[in-house]
Amino acid sequence: AASLAATWNVDLAREVGQAIAVEAVALGVDIVLGPGVNMKRSPLCGRNFEYFSEDPVVAGEIAAAWIAGVQENGVGTSLKHFAVNNQETRRMSVSAEVSERALRELYLPAFETAVRRSRPWTVMCAYNRINGVYGSEHEELLTRILRGEWGFEGLVVSDWGAVHDRVVALEAGLDLEMPGPRPRRSAALVEAVRSGRLDEAVLDTAVRRILRIAGLAEATPKAGTLDVGAHHALARRAAAEGIVLLRNDGLLPLSRGQSAAVIGRAATEPRFQGGGSSQMT
Repeated sequence: AASLAATWNVDLAREVGQAIAVEAVALGVDIVLGPGVNMKRSPLCGRNFEYFSEDPVVAGEIAAAWIAGVQENGVGTSLKHFAVNNQETRRMSVSAEVSERALRELYLPAFETAVRRSRPWTVMCAYNRINGVYGSEHEELLTRILRGEWGFEGLVVSDWGAVHDRVVALEAGLDLEMPGPRPRRSAALVEAVRSGRLDEAVLDTAVRRILRIAGLAEATPKAGTLDVGAHHALARRAAAEGIVLLRNDGLLPLSRGQSAAVIGRAATEPRFQGGGSSQMT
C-alpha cells in the first residue's frame, strides 16, 4: 500500500484492485480485508506498510480507486482500521486523544472519501480507544458519523479480538464480531434481549446487514483460474511506478560493471510486506 500510494496514480490503483479481485474469486475469497487508510504519524506504527500515506487526500483518493477496482468485480472490501490507529504502544487499550478539528481534518477524511465515493461493503473498527471510548463501542464514529453523515450502508466488523462488550458494541453500531461467532458472546446477546437490556430490533438490524453482504458475496461464484504471468507483470509495473528517487545524481541507471550493495538480513531474506500484523521492534 505504501508503494502504491507513492505512484500518485489512481488509475493504477484501480487496476491493482481489479487484479486482486480476480485472484480473490479464483481463491474463493468473498471479502478482502483492506484497504488501510489510517494516517502514518509514527515510524513505530507496525501497520505503516499496509497504510497508504501520511496525507489524507492521497490516502482517500488511492483507497477509493482501489476499492472500486475490487468491488466492481464482485468482491468486497473492508476499509480499516476505524479510526486513529497510529501506534503499537498499548495499541489494544491506548486512548488516542484527538480534537474534533484534528479528527475531521486529518484522521477521518480518507475514510470519508472512500465511503462516500466507493461504498465499501464493510468497515473494520480499530483496537484502540478514541477519546476514551473503544473503537468497537464508539457510537459517534460507527453510527452518527459513518452511517448518519456519510451514508454507509454496509456492515461494521471488528478487528480480530477488538470487542470488549458485545452488547455495548452492537448498540454502538458494530454488526459482526471477529473471530466468531463465540458461543459465550452469542449467549450474552440472547440474554440481553430476553432481559430487556437490548432491543431486539437492534439485533435484527445487524443481522439484516450481515445477510445483505452475504448475498452480495454469493452473487459472484468463487472459482476459476488467473493469468499469473500477467499479474506478476502488473505487480512489477506498480512497484516501478512507486519508486521515488529524490535526486538522481548519476546513480541510475546502473551500467555494466557497476554494482549495488544490499547489506543486512534483508539481502538474503527479502520482505515484501510487513511482519505479520504490526510486529514492531
